[in-house]
Amino acid sequence: MYSRRSGLILGFHGCDKAVRDKIVCKKGEILKPSENDWDWLGHGIYFWENNHERVLQFAHELKDNPPKGKENLISEPAVLGVIIDLGYCLDLLDSKFLDVVKVGYEFLCNTHKNFETVLPVNIINKKGELLRRNLDCAVIQTVHQMNLNLKKPEYDSVRGVFFEGEDLYENAGFKEKNHIQIAIRNQNCIKGFFIPREFDE
Repeated sequence: MYSRRSGLILGFHGCDKAVRDKIVCKKGEILKPSENDWDWLGHGIYFWENNHERVLQFAHELKDNPPKGKENLISEPAVLGVIIDLGYCLDLLDSKFLDVVKVGYEFLCNTHKNFETVLPVNIINKKGELLRRNLDCAVIQTVHQMNLNLKKPEYDSVRGVFFEGEDLYENAGFKEKNHIQIAIRNQNCIKGFFIPREFDE
């Protein structure tokens, strides 16, 4: 009953200025879904929910430190704004869907056990952060595959909260880079693109 998310939300995507301008100005252009084995929320088009400043910071980080083995895709960091309807959302801020993901994990474990293959693992960096989430990605993708196998409705989007970065202060419960991220699987959820305007302070 409460599986569909009502209302539109704003999302932001860090990219090169030329890509942003092309998406906004050329009818029919769309972003390519990410399909890395370590994508935090599985495969999809990634947006940061209501966090323009962090997205711009992320775009600058990508320009200065492109992923290993990948060409630098950003020469002029920019932010692409998007209007999103989450539709039927695998919302990891909702207990119901956390239970679904747990079932997906158990199914994935049993599959690897039966085929005697190695379960993917999340990789922790030197700061203790999970930036390469191979296990999480595999679990989310398993949930999607289970829906297909059972002929259940497919999720249009996946939404999750992430605690990242240094503590804001000593003994803090907040991190400097906390954010909510969205992976869009059904591109019809994207209702429009825009170039965020700069506001007067």
